Amino acid sequence: MTKESKLSQYRAEYRASLKSSDTEEWFDLVFYRPIGFAWALLCRRLGVTPNVITVASIFIGVAAGIMFYFDSLWMNVAGMLLLVWANSFDSADGQLARLTGQYSRLGRILDGVSGDFWFVSIYVCICLRECVTSHFFIDNPWTVWVLASVAGVCHSLQAAQADYYRQFHLFFVNGKEGSELDSSGPLKEKYASLRWGRDFFEKLTMAFYINYTVSQERRTPAMQALRRALYERFGNGAISPRFRADFRASSLPLVKYTNMLSFNTRCFALFISLFVAMPWLYFVFELTVLNAMLIYMMVRHEKICRMYTKRLRDGQY
Repeated sequence: MTKESKLSQYRAEYRASLKSSDTEEWFDLVFYRPIGFAWALLCRRLGVTPNVITVASIFIGVAAGIMFYFDSLWMNVAGMLLLVWANSFDSADGQLARLTGQYSRLGRILDGVSGDFWFVSIYVCICLRECVTSHFFIDNPWTVWVLASVAGVCHSLQAAQADYYRQFHLFFVNGKEGSELDSSGPLKEKYASLRWGRDFFEKLTMAFYINYTVSQERRTPAMQALRRALYERFGNGAISPRFRADFRASSLPLVKYTNMLSFNTRCFALFISLFVAMPWLYFVFELTVLNAMLIYMMVRHEKICRMYTKRLRDGQY
């Protein structure tokens, strides 16, 4: 194979490793995706599976959080580099899965919880740091723990909803096969078919995943009404191309908020708070700026879903 043909093959594989041009964030495209693709190619050659990469990212991300405990800029920079490394692995596992077809619900669950492990480590270590370095928090240690706990709950909600809206958008861009959008009904049927003695780990993870999916559905009543209307209109068949195109055009302006609520924006805010030696500011950023984005995104998306449900009921599609 000539050098030119190899380059063409790599370019084609790189494009195939991406989710969708609609949902890829610009910083990921210029930084994380090329690095993730290189890791994916190496792991494919070595026979490493996407789930192994995900587990490795958990350990690296937790180590990054530990480095943020120290009141030393150099130690913090080392933690930042570790967190970037962890996120490059988080990119690589999905790219490898798309290149090799190694999709699994367990992989999706692991990918979802990996970031939770990172940020639990980050939150705990920042709180411990503030309790020994900040005069205010030394005298009032409970305040930073309350601040971090509330921010952590908000973080979980932000990430869950951002992922749900992203998958819903991908459903209209790439169809069912190109999206990881789930419904609690089929998941509960799958859960009921599993046996604790035979499928203990799968049933346990499925229980957590069902709860995760149900909570997403409860927070999006208009979206669920639209999904029911789509089923009534099209059944399990293909949704009309015109409806897909129209909904995609309405949903696309909100995709940037799903990206901003995921990793890069919060990571930049975290790094800035560490550089100015006030890491508690990151919690304030989550509680104010990111929550405002979440509320705006949810209100807008529910409004869009109600509009398209009405159009379906009126027979416009």
